[in-house]
Amino acid sequence: MVNAYLLPIRTAALLFPLLAMLLFVPTAIVLYRRHGVLTGWRGLSFASFLYYSLAAFCLVIVPLPSRQVDVCVKYADFRNPQLVPGNTFSDIWKEAKGSVSLNALVLHNPAVWETGFNLLLLLPLGMYLRYHFRRGFWTSAAIGLGVACFFEFTQLTGLWGIYPCPYRLFDVDDIIVNSLGCVLGWFLAGPVTRWLPTLDSIDVRALARVPVPFGRRMLALLLDAVGFFCCLPFAAGVWYLLGGQSLGSAFLVGLLVFVVWFVLAPWATGATVGKHILRLRLVDSDDKRPAPWRLLVREVLLAIAFVPLTFVAMLSVVVVAVSAARVAEAMQNLKLETLVGIIEERPSEVAFAAFAVLLSVAIPLGFLLFARLHNRHLGLHELASGVRNVALPPTKAAPPSTPEVLPEESQDTTPSVL
Repeated sequence: MVNAYLLPIRTAALLFPLLAMLLFVPTAIVLYRRHGVLTGWRGLSFASFLYYSLAAFCLVIVPLPSRQVDVCVKYADFRNPQLVPGNTFSDIWKEAKGSVSLNALVLHNPAVWETGFNLLLLLPLGMYLRYHFRRGFWTSAAIGLGVACFFEFTQLTGLWGIYPCPYRLFDVDDIIVNSLGCVLGWFLAGPVTRWLPTLDSIDVRALARVPVPFGRRMLALLLDAVGFFCCLPFAAGVWYLLGGQSLGSAFLVGLLVFVVWFVLAPWATGATVGKHILRLRLVDSDDKRPAPWRLLVREVLLAIAFVPLTFVAMLSVVVVAVSAARVAEAMQNLKLETLVGIIEERPSEVAFAAFAVLLSVAIPLGFLLFARLHNRHLGLHELASGVRNVALPPTKAAPPSTPEVLPEESQDTTPSVL
């Protein structure tokens, strides 16, 4: 029985890195907007919740039946859902085979162990809801009931229609036990996490040290870079339709998009698109909206730092995409003697390419290192232009300490500060 639970957990461990990469940017955006900072403790707490959620779902659906198996025949007994509450007690008595000993009724009773695992399935959910998400009792109980129903209907519908028939039994007792597990987890979260600092108090201390976290600024820059490069093909296409076909005119179109995105838009609205998303604003030394020339100086310096690296990265992607097979073949057959021969045949070209790659990496790293080591975490572009970031208040931040509430006193609203 233990192996049946280990397989879904191992499956979740394999899928978790991919899911974490896909959700990192949107998750970071939400956390920065809601709390103003992404501390290591909050990030670790959310990552563990993400892995738990994936593992819990895998426990419900894994192992998957093979496509060659006729699930409607092999799992014909699961077509009819079990809708009688309390039927679990009948299963326990049936597995005990009439014996009233401890071994028969508990220790060696598969129905008891299955019920225990069902109770534990959503127990961590209740703990996360209370500690990480700060939900009250009734909200947590409702969420637990909803998740339990989702799991059972996933089984009833054959993984929502992927299989023509259910390959696991829909059991109303599972919904009841899962929901009770979530409620039990909510109660256990009080004494278990009492020695842990609240996530909100950690956020407040972190923001007191660095009001505008470095990662928040970098994420805004990443969003702006992606948005800018996504706009370039659209602008180039419009320009081509209007009759512009020369290389010089295409360069002017790119320059115009750059000025609009990084200079005119923040001058008119107070921030670039990425900074609006991250709730950041650009101000000058007088805490006023900066002049266009200051914004231009700032963005030109940033472009000098990051455009070469972006160009090298894009060129590499294009080369790999266009001739992936040839690149793979060359790398597979590449030998040290071949590499030495290439260097000896074209030493100047190889040296220039290596120098360009190293320079494109060294300049942005130098900018980042300077900003990290500066006493106010300001970069060269900010010092030269006199333009810096300020953060708007988080959309939701709880007080450093919130008193524990009993079920009858629990409320689902959380006051905001900062």
